[in-house]
Formats: sequence, C-alpha cells, structure tokens
Amino acid sequence: MTLPPIPLAGVIGHPIAHSKSPTLHGHWLKTYGLRGHYIPMDVAPANLETALRSLPKLGFVGANVTIPHKERVMEIADLITDRATLIGAANTLIFREDGKIHADNTDGYGFLENLRQGAPDWAPGAGPAVVLGAGGAARAVIVSLLEAKVPEIILTNRTRTRADKLREDFGTRIRVVDWVQAGNALEDGALVVNTTSLGMTGKQELRVPLDGLNPKSVVTDLVYTPLTTRLLREANERGCRTVDGLGMLLHQAVPGFERWFGKRPEVTDATRRAVLA
Repeated sequence: MTLPPIPLAGVIGHPIAHSKSPTLHGHWLKTYGLRGHYIPMDVAPANLETALRSLPKLGFVGANVTIPHKERVMEIADLITDRATLIGAANTLIFREDGKIHADNTDGYGFLENLRQGAPDWAPGAGPAVVLGAGGAARAVIVSLLEAKVPEIILTNRTRTRADKLREDFGTRIRVVDWVQAGNALEDGALVVNTTSLGMTGKQELRVPLDGLNPKSVVTDLVYTPLTTRLLREANERGCRTVDGLGMLLHQAVPGFERWFGKRPEVTDATRRAVLA
C-alpha cells in the first residue's frame, strides 16, 4: 500500500527566523493529528521566483509570504484573487496540481476576524474608523473595513502623500488628516486601528496624543511585540475595549492551513498560548 505524499508548506521571507508562523502551524498540525510539515525559508529577493517555481516539485502545496516579498510575488503568481489585487500584495500562496501559483491576501480577513473575536459587540456601522498608517498593512485593513460597510475611514500618516494615494485608490469614504491632527481625529473614531510599526519593540513609540480617545471606542493595534502596547494600555485605562494584534496573525493563517492540510483550524486560547510560548 502506497501512502499519499506528506503535504509540505512554509513561510518565505528575508529574514525569517523571527516568524511565529512555524510554531502556529506546527501547533495546529499536532492538535488535529495531521500529516504535514511547515517550515521557515529564508529566501533573498533575487532568488524568489526560482524558489517559488521549485517548491511544488519538492512536494510543497503552498506557502505564506512575508516581508519583503509580498508585493513582488504578485508579479510571479499565475492567478491572483481580486482581494489581493485590491490590496496590492499577497501573503498566501496555493501551488496547484497544474503547476500554477495562486496568490491571495488573507490579512484583511485576519484583521476582521480578530476584531470580531476580541470585540464581538463592535458594529461596523457604529461610526468612523481612524486608521493610523498608510503602508501595506493599512491597505489590507482599509479594504476589509470598506467591505464591512464602515461609513467613513479617517486616515492619517506621517507622510501625507502616502495617505492621499490611498484615498485616490479607495475613494471618498476615506478622509485624510495631517499627522499632527491625529490626536484630534481620535475623538471621532468608533474604531481606532494602529497599522504602523510605532510602539513595536525596537521601534519608536507612537507619540500621538491619546487624551481624545472616546471611552466607547474599540482600539486595536497590529503590533503584537509587545502584546500590550502603550496605545492599548492607555486606551484600556480610558475605558475603551482593546484588541491586541496577535489574533490577526492567528486568524490570517486559517484559510491557508485549511487549503494546504484539509482541516479548518480554530483560533483558541490554546492557540494563543502555544504561539506566545
């Protein structure tokens, strides 16, 4: 009797040693008793296309893609979802049996699922969302918020031209305000999202004044090192509902794992503990 091949998947980045994805997928494989392996792969930009074309021949069924490859992979993939096209980046690849590479972006899905799990009473129609930052993560967040029917997105970024570009791309439901006015903008936010790296361990602090936060706001930070950022700590002190950024990492991994290993995993407290350990 010949056993079917063991499915292989992994995460491609440069560098990649810091990634929590192998721990996460390894936890799910063990939890559900599935055959399969998920490994980190440090691939330099010059070798990306060669590596991607080689992986299916080695038994890989898919891969996650992280910095600095999320935009470049869009030029390599044979098929791209509408969602990834809107965001302009991909983080999840499926290697099809016909050899074609299918690219998707699950970051926005992960963001919304984390928000819904951490703040189940948050209603998209409750009011504007204030989004800090205008990079790739902001694009994924904005697409998901627009699809969820948030009425207005107040966008602010240290470099205003990048925020203006997102307004051009996504339309009049985006209102751009200068970074120096970010603190005032918080007063209008039913939801506040930090998509920048400010506040992350080793980075500058987020120096936006937070005294304008509405106690009824939901506040979330995509940064998860540290798990409780200054933004979340002060928002919590002001009575806001807060949602940390780790859950986005966990939830964005669900669709890929299901496609590669045939089981839709659940994001539970045990999942969080395994990744934090």
